[in-house]
Amino acid sequence: MLRPEQMSRVSVTGSKSVMDDVIETVYDLNLLHVTDYDGSWEGFDLGDPVEGAEEASQKLVTVRSLKSTLGVDEDDAGPTQLVTDEAIDEELERVRQDVNDLDDRRSELKDDLREVEEQIDSVEPYAELGIDLDLLQGYESLAVAVGKGDATGIETELAAADEVEEFMVESAGKSVAIFVYPEGDTDDVTMQDLLVGAQFQEYEIPDAEGSPEEYISELQHRKQQLESKLTTVEDELQDLKLEVSSFLLATEEKLAIRVQQAEAPLNFATTDNAFVAEGWIPTEEYETLANTLESTVGEHVDVEELERASYDSDGHATGHEPVDEGGQVPGEPTAADGSGKEKATDGGLVTMSHDEPPVIQQNAAPAKPFEALVEVINRPKYSEFDPTVIFFLTFPAFYGFMIGDLGYGILYTLGGFWLMRSFDSDMIKSLGGVGIWAGIFTMIFGVLYGEFFGLHQLGEIVWGGNPPIHKGLQPHYADYALAWLVISLLVGMVHLAIGWILDFIENLGHGFRMAMGESGSWLLMLFGLWAWIFAGANGSAPDLMYGSTSVFAGNPFPLGFTGFSPEIGMAGLGMFAVGLVLLVTTEPVEGVEFLNVLVNVLSYTRLAAVLLAKAGMAFVVNLLFFGVYVTDDGAWHFGISHSPAHMLEQGTYHGHEVTSVMFGGLMHGSVAFLLIGVLILVIGHLLVLILGVTSAGLQGVRLEYVEFFGKFYEGGGRKYVPFGYDREYTTEE
Repeated sequence: MLRPEQMSRVSVTGSKSVMDDVIETVYDLNLLHVTDYDGSWEGFDLGDPVEGAEEASQKLVTVRSLKSTLGVDEDDAGPTQLVTDEAIDEELERVRQDVNDLDDRRSELKDDLREVEEQIDSVEPYAELGIDLDLLQGYESLAVAVGKGDATGIETELAAADEVEEFMVESAGKSVAIFVYPEGDTDDVTMQDLLVGAQFQEYEIPDAEGSPEEYISELQHRKQQLESKLTTVEDELQDLKLEVSSFLLATEEKLAIRVQQAEAPLNFATTDNAFVAEGWIPTEEYETLANTLESTVGEHVDVEELERASYDSDGHATGHEPVDEGGQVPGEPTAADGSGKEKATDGGLVTMSHDEPPVIQQNAAPAKPFEALVEVINRPKYSEFDPTVIFFLTFPAFYGFMIGDLGYGILYTLGGFWLMRSFDSDMIKSLGGVGIWAGIFTMIFGVLYGEFFGLHQLGEIVWGGNPPIHKGLQPHYADYALAWLVISLLVGMVHLAIGWILDFIENLGHGFRMAMGESGSWLLMLFGLWAWIFAGANGSAPDLMYGSTSVFAGNPFPLGFTGFSPEIGMAGLGMFAVGLVLLVTTEPVEGVEFLNVLVNVLSYTRLAAVLLAKAGMAFVVNLLFFGVYVTDDGAWHFGISHSPAHMLEQGTYHGHEVTSVMFGGLMHGSVAFLLIGVLILVIGHLLVLILGVTSAGLQGVRLEYVEFFGKFYEGGGRKYVPFGYDREYTTEE
């Protein structure tokens, strides 16, 4: 699980006479991640596409264009079907013609409709003015303009103009009609010149007669006709879509497969008579590939496993098989092409490129959703550990510890289940799976804390009133709050140590000395420094970590641990010094970050901080609704069955004196207060639920990405993309 699936580099070599059969067979197996030929072999060129590739590509473009026009998607697929070449040639042309005709008609109608709507918009100002359209044009000695503007400003400008002998301005709202009788020739006068200082936007006067209302009525009728015709055409397109959607999806799939197969030789090394293809395949599938090709084309092809890629710290594949003496290209079919091309070599492995193996992550089904969160950073390289399984084991535990409530956990689980079932996106489905696991751990910790939406009745039902652990929010259980701080530090130490141990294993490829300098040094500093701190740090450490009052001496966990002895503390300080020397001598630049063993561990106290913060928010919401009363043992109790005021009058609760009322509770007031309280209760718990994601979720992810991943993980691996296709809409011929 921590390593990707082992991959083998294989070579498939054969005569060109069987290349098409080899391509089809390998494609159907959908196992080989094909390597691109880099052109470095003398006498070998890149292959040419198989005959018919261009024609298939053109048809594929046509099909995808028709799909786009009709709006066909995967939801329109019918049962799988067998699509023949004859059906493609005949049916595709018919569908293309029908779709293009209807689409052209639709475009023409839309253009006509748009033009009519623009005409209606242009005439509406004239209808507002109430002036017939034939009165606005055809004058020889009168200048007329209609537009939008300020009538008062226009009159002022015209009155002051020397070129104007008489004028009239009609207005209605913002619409203005201007009639000007100029001093001279009408052609020498423009409205733009006369109205330079006025606010006016001129409209084009439509070439029409009669009242604007009648003209608009005619245009509205024309618009209705066009809309009716457009609806008819769109209905015809919808009917055509229902008729041909399955055919188009199946045809697209068949043509896509054909194009991929036809263009496969572009990745091959070829001569006039032979070809060589290379790629990566899961090692356990090598025999399947070899046996299937042998049964298909017999001795005309040679399949050879060139190397089995193991893992080293540089990300290089190791475990190469030796190359034949003389440097012949592995698997080159001398008998097939009659030449036996050779390439000079220094005895190393001869391959068509130096690509690294693609990555197939090996994680159990429960951990699969967490691969998406890992890939937010990057896909793991083939040479490094895959942190998915550790992410799966730690993040839900962090989340559940911080929220720790059965009610919230149920909602998180249901929310995750809804995301998985309601969306097609792989990322959202993965987030749903993560939500389910986070919800499960939230429920587990909720039962251990004895809380249900912040109420403690669950503890009374399951644990008889005394759950095994408490959050530590109440003064009555304040020791638990301190204990969670210390436990958060211990969790941080373990989490970081796992990261550095994984880094140590990866660095062993450079030798033990280098691994100790780059990774072991941090482990020595981590355990050394914290051993010194848990021994008291010469009196500087807080007493909750050591001594008779430490959290593990009985406050609240009775483990009897009172801290390490001073001798162990000094030995730890010596370990820290040794680790620092190793680090500085190996990686001097990293020496300035030596305090990370302190700072990174302290960062995990956010687990306890979020725990108390979310508990406090839920407590306040319940406090406002139910009210709270306090007993003489320092415990806080919600007024669920009786009001806090009543409990104060009664005087005792389970043998303890009720000393005060923290808040009376809205549910115990008037009907109006009760309604307000219900609103606060619902919205408040929804807010806590949402903030749980943004606080506990983000803080947990931050600890994984920043603190943990940074110790050993880099990412940058290649996705495994085998040459093949998973058929969805077609059946194989």
